[in-house]
Amino acid sequence: MKKAESIMMAAEAFAENYGKEPLFQPRHGKEMPKRAAVIQFIRDLRQIMFPGYFGEDSMRKIDSEHFATYRINHLYDVLKREVETAIWYMEEGKTKEEVEIEAERICSEFFVELPDVQRILLTDVQAGYDGDPAAKSKEEIIFCYPGLLAIYVYRVAHILYEKKVPLIPRIMTEYVHGRTGIDINPGAEIGEYFFIDHGTGIVIGETTKIGKYVKLYQGVTLGALSTRDGQQLSGVKRHPTIEDHVTIYSNSSVLGGETVIGENTIIGGNTFITRSIPANTKVSAKSPELVIKSPKKHAWDWED
Repeated sequence: MKKAESIMMAAEAFAENYGKEPLFQPRHGKEMPKRAAVIQFIRDLRQIMFPGYFGEDSMRKIDSEHFATYRINHLYDVLKREVETAIWYMEEGKTKEEVEIEAERICSEFFVELPDVQRILLTDVQAGYDGDPAAKSKEEIIFCYPGLLAIYVYRVAHILYEKKVPLIPRIMTEYVHGRTGIDINPGAEIGEYFFIDHGTGIVIGETTKIGKYVKLYQGVTLGALSTRDGQQLSGVKRHPTIEDHVTIYSNSSVLGGETVIGENTIIGGNTFITRSIPANTKVSAKSPELVIKSPKKHAWDWED
């Protein structure tokens, strides 16, 4: 088979698939939000939230208010365009004018709330520094820690999730999931002074509630007991509640919407928890017995 023939056959088959599958056809000719624009927004916004760390602007040193005004003006227009597009695409029955008014309201409220998000993020930075003896400075936390990046994106996306913006919050959190291996659903509720140590493999489900001063290590799952009923579970609390001052060590799973981990509790590594744990408790998995053998003359020979 020659190149031209194979291309034509593939193109015809793709065209047939496009015609059959509604997901491949724009809803009434509407465009979807641009994923690249949403990701660039979250990158650019980080320059406002952590000025001087992820891009330099000489104006900030001269006039910090002018710096913020200039940056916010641009980002406001970007976000409003994508929010408007997402609402227009997903929500039928609204006029274009109604969508524009709703997008304007959402963006206005979003930027007014951002300074408080910045304040909370600084508590997360402090939690990272206080909780990790390997951290040499709080600057290192901001520059280098994937956990803080995931928390930053989550906190921004959570505002839009709360305002019921479709698509965009999940685009944001899945972008950082791919960057860090940390999967925080934008619907989760997370208090101040939150620290993720190492981070890879952490999963925090949509209806999880986390209090203040909580610390998670790599591989922790805060998940649902079962999602067998699929969409029937939408809006139902199916993920656990973690109260204040809780530490959960690596590769532990805490599952279920009725599961509550009481304050000041320590959950040891490799545990599997499906029921509530009272406050001021230490939980550990019984470790298998270790067998230690002495080497013979050669490192690859071992005594029984």
